[in-house]
This record gives sequence, C-alpha cells and structure tokens, in this order.
Amino acid sequence: MSASGGNRAIIAAFLANMGIALAKFVAWFLSGSASMLAEAIHSVADSGNQLLLLLGGRRARKAADKEHPFGHGRERYVYAFVVAIILFSVGGLFSIYEGVDKLVHPHELENVWIPIAVLVIAIVLESFSLRTAIQESNHVREKGQSWVSFVRRAKAPELPVVLLEDVAALTGLAFALFGVGMSAITHNPVFDAIGTLMIGTLLIIVAITLGIETKSLLVGEGATDADHDRIVGAIENGPEVFKLIHIKTLYLGPDELLVAAKIALPTDKTLNDVARDIDIVEARVRAAVPAARVIYLEPDVYRPGDDPSPPTEDIVIRSLD
Repeated sequence: MSASGGNRAIIAAFLANMGIALAKFVAWFLSGSASMLAEAIHSVADSGNQLLLLLGGRRARKAADKEHPFGHGRERYVYAFVVAIILFSVGGLFSIYEGVDKLVHPHELENVWIPIAVLVIAIVLESFSLRTAIQESNHVREKGQSWVSFVRRAKAPELPVVLLEDVAALTGLAFALFGVGMSAITHNPVFDAIGTLMIGTLLIIVAITLGIETKSLLVGEGATDADHDRIVGAIENGPEVFKLIHIKTLYLGPDELLVAAKIALPTDKTLNDVARDIDIVEARVRAAVPAARVIYLEPDVYRPGDDPSPPTEDIVIRSLD
C-alpha cells in the first residue's frame, strides 16, 4: 500500500469525524439523546484514532539504527493495536454505560428534529469517507479478493482500520437514527437507550476484530501464499540454484518483507561464483516481490534426507553480499 493512499483515506475520515462530532455534541445538548452522545463520543474516538494512525505512519519511517537494525516499520502495527483498544474502551464501553443509564433513568427527548437532521447529514459525510477508503483500498486489493479477506490479509493496517471504522460509523448512525426515530414516533425513550446499546455492542465487536487482526501482525506474519509462491519461483527458476532446501519469510513492516532461505548450490563452484549467483537470485526475488527488501540466502550442499521445510529448524543467516 502506498503511504499517500493510506494517508488520504485517514485524512478524509479525520475531517469527516471532527465535523460530525461537533454537530452530534450540539444535537445531544439540545435533545438529551443518549444515542447522540454515544455517537458523538464514537466520532471523537475515531478522530483520535486517525491521528494515531498518522503518527504511527510517521514514526515507522524512522531510519534503522543499532537498537532497531530492521527499522521501525512495526510501529504502524502498534498504533493500530492502540486504536483497537481506544475504540473498545472509549467508544464501546462508554456507549454501553450510557445506554444502561438511560434504561434506568429514561427521559423523553427534546427537539427531536435536530438529532435526526444531524444523523442524516452525518450519514452523507460518512458515506463520502467510506467511498474514499474503498477507492484507496481498491488500488492495493487483489483482483477477485473479498473485502473480508482484504481486511484479514492486508499487511498495511491503515486502510483496513479506516474501512472498519467507516462501516461501523455508518452502521452506528443507522442504529442511532432507529433509536431517535422510534423514540420520537412512540414517545418512549427506551428506544433511544436501545439504540445506544446497539452502538456500544457494534463498537466492541469491531474493536475485538481489529485487535485480533493487528495482534497477528504484531506477533509476526509471513508472506501471503501468492507472494510465497512468487519468491520460491524466483529462487528456483534459474540455473544458479540446484535446489531450495527451505525458506522462511517475515514482515518487518507493512512494506518490508524479510526472506531467509537455505539453497543448495553445485559443489564445484568457486566462492566468487557463489556470491555472484546469490546476487542474481536476490535480484530476481526483488523483481518478483518488491516488498522483499531484506534477503539472506545461505548456500549449502543438498543431502537427499534434508526436509525441504522443517517447521522448527532455526535459520542460520549469513550474508554473502
């Protein structure tokens, strides 16, 4: 994913959420709607989340140093995980608390037309934000890939986070419109409390989903099946390598993939020939998968009893560059 594409989606979502949050707070103050207060807090949380995503992207661009020799790319995952926590605590739990409070202490809404008007306008603005996120995601989403698969498999966290937030925001607005609208029609404030509880439940589900997916990236994910096959093909499709013994990959950040492999080379080659062949193979791998920026190839002699992909063997990484 290009950083500019992700930033455009984040900035669009931030601007929309800031304006919507202000309008929701005004509508809550004038109507007393719990759904509006929950939605206002939701928008504030989303705005803070977008700032965190921008900060994470900026910190991830710091150059590698002695303490972090592989760079700071994973900072983007850390900040995305913080976003999930904020969405869960500030957005979800607060909405649940507010909904329960309004069930225990119900009061009829005032100036109902104000929150309804704000919600309709907010739905329009959030739709534009979601449209931007979808357009930017389509630039990197593989052809035929489902949206569920995109959210689960994307290595760059910003677009999936914004997509989920925008979908949750639109769904939450629909819940709030249901709560306020039914309260206005029936003159029963319980519906407003129910809408608030629905918003809180939605935010908690989205936050848990984000947390699970981001945790997987923090722990460490390897290349996708398609990229793994491309890397293996790039290593094997040439006269330099006699056999690929085993390979392991790891994302150091959304745009940087580590490739470590043990390759069998002909035994009659000189050290200069081995170094030249490894350079050729590395160039071929980078051409096939541009994200494979860090490559370590260990030359070895193939033994018929070698397991091509031992699950627990540690890779001894030696650079011959």
